[in-house]
Amino acid sequence: MTADRHGHAMTDTGPEALGHYERALDDLVFFRPGVEDAARAVLAAAPRSPMGHALAAQLGVLATDARAAAAARATFTAFRAQCDPDRLTPRERSHLAAAAAGLEGDYRTAGRILDETGLAHPRDLLALFAGHHLDFLVGDAPRLRDRIGGALDAWDEDDPHYGPLLGMYTFGLEENGHYEHAEQTGLAALERRPDDVWGIHGVVHTYEMRGRFTDGLRFLDARTHDWAAGTLLTGHTWWHYALYALECGDTRRVLEIYDSVLCEAGAEDGALELVNAAALLWRLYLADRAEPARWAALADAWERRDDGPHYAFNDAHAVMAYVGAGRPERAERLIRDRERWLAATPAGGPAANRAMTEEIGLPVCRALLAYGRGAFGAAADLLLPVRYRLHEFGGSHAQRDAVQRTLVEAALRAGRGDLTRALLSERSRLRPVCPYNWSAKARLAEREGDGARAAAAWARAGEQAAGTAG
Repeated sequence: MTADRHGHAMTDTGPEALGHYERALDDLVFFRPGVEDAARAVLAAAPRSPMGHALAAQLGVLATDARAAAAARATFTAFRAQCDPDRLTPRERSHLAAAAAGLEGDYRTAGRILDETGLAHPRDLLALFAGHHLDFLVGDAPRLRDRIGGALDAWDEDDPHYGPLLGMYTFGLEENGHYEHAEQTGLAALERRPDDVWGIHGVVHTYEMRGRFTDGLRFLDARTHDWAAGTLLTGHTWWHYALYALECGDTRRVLEIYDSVLCEAGAEDGALELVNAAALLWRLYLADRAEPARWAALADAWERRDDGPHYAFNDAHAVMAYVGAGRPERAERLIRDRERWLAATPAGGPAANRAMTEEIGLPVCRALLAYGRGAFGAAADLLLPVRYRLHEFGGSHAQRDAVQRTLVEAALRAGRGDLTRALLSERSRLRPVCPYNWSAKARLAEREGDGARAAAAWARAGEQAAGTAG
């Protein structure tokens, strides 16, 4: 029996497979596309390696892609059928149990198992990485932070993976509102490994949430060679770049990024690429900017995938694409499909997506469709009960802001001034440097005939977009 470099026993995993496994973990934490090839190489060299199968299964889970999960489930199920668990170490059995739960959609149980695994083996990189991302998928922000924070003391700061762990911790800190601490931690991670794209991603989020858009652009421009090509986060990081440009009022640059990077998403790509594209175009849609050709191509890509119920967060972005493309009947079809699935799926089951769909996903999808039909009051009524629970269907603060802005726009356009005023008061105090907040305040003042207040708000929005405030 071999052991990895932290002393964890690796059953049925010879030296060659162990080398591939260590390379796969390194690729995983740095989001290199080669991780899938490395994972396959583990199993080619050691077809009965339990940790090799656990790794391959987690790749299928974390992709949030129904096709990837189905393929991983088939391979994993065949392995489990011939695996003798009594031959495995407790750690290996835990990893297989977590992978099995994840492949069945029971993300919370998978995360809890990996939490226990990490307590017993705090230097188990796969347990920490997979658990961290499962926390993200279910919107468990405290655990997203503390899973990593609780393990850091067990790691030697000279370990080559200590930097990526700081990068993960950065994102957990940011999602809990510790923006300055997160920025400092992320920069420390990048001093160790400038190519830590998850660390870059975490710092980018801190700038987004504090309205430091020009700082964010400078930060990304200075590190282009580390993130702008050849990583599994390249498209998503470009999405963040486009959000900065949008807040700065540079719509031309936004569309350049969309056309050169994001619109390349197609049926053969993972769901994240399509989510990025829909989330960006939806912000333009809320600003009444029609992009019919871009929406049509994106809706075609979602239709070619024709995913079934797998992850409600993805469903909401598919509906954005169908609404933006003027295909309400296709959005209705998706909603009816999910309703039928819920009716046929027992309540209280282990699959996280059932609760996500019923409690958050479907209300959001219905609200997006209502908004597209001009039923703004109905859209607001659908979103109000879930606005404090949106984290429960995953995504980050920055990603979910597309839905929060939809509520603001729906309330504004429905003529519900009191609600709009309250929503904007909340937003502008949490994020005082945000041109969108002030432009929405200006439009509300215009509707209410308050020219002086509108002019002041427009001026504030312009200053912030120009980078002269905050």
